[in-house]
Amino acid sequence: MFYSLKSRLITAFILLFVLSFGAMSIVLFNESRAIIRSYIEASALEKMEEYGSYVDMVQIQIYDLASLVFNSETTKSWDRALSDPALPAGEKMLSSIKLSGFLTQAANSYSSVSRVTLYRENGMWISGDNRVVTDAAFLEESWYRDYKAMGAHWLASHKDPVEETYNNTKSVISMLMPVGSFDQAHAKTVMKVNVSSDYFLQPLSRIHLGRSGTIYLLDQEGEPLLSQTEYNARAGSLPVMEQIRGDRRKQGVIYSRNDEGTTDIVVFKKLQRSGWMLVGFVSEQDLYSELFRLRKSIVAFASVLLVLSVFLAIWLSHGISKPLSRLVSAMRHVQRGDFNQAEMRLPPQISLQSEVGFVTFTFRNMVSQLRRHIKTEFELKLLRQQAEYKALLMQINPHFLFNTLELMSSLAMQKRTDDTVKVIESLGKMLRFSLRMSDDLVSLEEELKYVRDYIAILQVRFGERIHIDLRREGQLERLTIIKFVLQPLIENAVKYSFLHQPEAYVDISVQRADESVIIRIADNGPGIGSEAVSRLLERSSAARMDDVLTSRSRQIGLVNVMARCRLYYGDLHEFRIKQSERGGTLIELVLPAREERERV
Repeated sequence: MFYSLKSRLITAFILLFVLSFGAMSIVLFNESRAIIRSYIEASALEKMEEYGSYVDMVQIQIYDLASLVFNSETTKSWDRALSDPALPAGEKMLSSIKLSGFLTQAANSYSSVSRVTLYRENGMWISGDNRVVTDAAFLEESWYRDYKAMGAHWLASHKDPVEETYNNTKSVISMLMPVGSFDQAHAKTVMKVNVSSDYFLQPLSRIHLGRSGTIYLLDQEGEPLLSQTEYNARAGSLPVMEQIRGDRRKQGVIYSRNDEGTTDIVVFKKLQRSGWMLVGFVSEQDLYSELFRLRKSIVAFASVLLVLSVFLAIWLSHGISKPLSRLVSAMRHVQRGDFNQAEMRLPPQISLQSEVGFVTFTFRNMVSQLRRHIKTEFELKLLRQQAEYKALLMQINPHFLFNTLELMSSLAMQKRTDDTVKVIESLGKMLRFSLRMSDDLVSLEEELKYVRDYIAILQVRFGERIHIDLRREGQLERLTIIKFVLQPLIENAVKYSFLHQPEAYVDISVQRADESVIIRIADNGPGIGSEAVSRLLERSSAARMDDVLTSRSRQIGLVNVMARCRLYYGDLHEFRIKQSERGGTLIELVLPAREERERV
């Protein structure tokens, strides 16, 4: 019948296959976009690497030419001639003409260099082709003042007045360098080496990112070096430039949101020689335009399937999903023992013709029966467990009490009044703490205070023969544990240490690690073999409470602590027994870190 669960599930799976097509289309879209993005980024970085090598080659020529002029004897002779006030003007002019010829020859030796011009602070400038001009206008130009004040060695693309005297109206990029001194503020002469902007712009214009992406050549401050006017349209990318300048990588890719709300892929490479940067921008919208159109088609198709799925879900929710959801919710409450909420969550009585109706009817009867049986059994078990825990707690007190009374008797006979008073005070504090039988949980600080009182009694009893070190690590102030965990373990450690050694060394550490409290007690006793440890742990996990309470074993304190931890914490605690660094036994107890007012 169509009302059967099998028929409805078949219908649901048919639609799921349709939806899986939409999911597969989305995956293919994302994978295609990732492949295209990876290819574009790799290709852009590779082209930037080639262009960076080209820029380095041009810069090397510029630096070589500047070095040639700077170190030339002709330049030095000219500088000395113009600096000598006693030299006649004619001699100075001859020296300047000679230098102009040298500059012409030097510039012609390097194909990338357009012009070399020397600017003297007295208003004279000298270039090739016997150009010796006295015109102080350059002293007021911004490039000259910036160079003198801040040492700006590179000038972005600009029109050079000297080039215009040669009928060269093209833009140039210039490098500035002092002559006669390495300090630009004290140098009397500035060398200006011009390179046509086309030398940098033409190779760069052949590099593309997608269809509309552009790569820009920028200086160290992120300002354009070439006349790429469209760079101003990227004003919204200034935060990205700050990010690139602060990035320690030599090259990389950054994804940034632009002013239009779309994502830009920003590819950058830093040139080592001059600190220039190559930065390319391409919009994902332009790069993936075809994919975006495909995605719109997929979204439209998926929307139709979604509408069908919604109607299907409504139909199933009234027939199967809604009753099953309420049935599962009721099962969760039954699992937690809340039968009242379970019965409230059960769906109303429906026809027994379908599988869901029969399951609901059967589960309702089962809950009613379980509620009666489990309630009685649970209450009896809880009462029995509480009684067993209290009995185990009462078993701890007599051990240290009898030993302490014998110690007090011995001290009194020896007339050691001060030690007797000290033991009585410590014992009083311990008894006051132990008589609070209504508290299963105590703060860790109270338990440690109880241990310190017990240690004080041990130190009076054994004197210099006992060495106990108590360390604590982490935030322990608000933590709680069950009572009398440490004292029985310390008592065992001291007892077994003195059985085979004249002195006892007991190391105690309490540490908080994440959500656990780790207690370690190590001694220098004979230790416990691995087989004995296995037997002890196995016997402790399998032993019944009456066996523990009536046991005459020498490890009564250890077994008692293990039994109480198992009763109270269950599987939330761990108990490990190892060999200590001193050759004795190391007992490691891991308890859950619970704070005050928080129950396990």
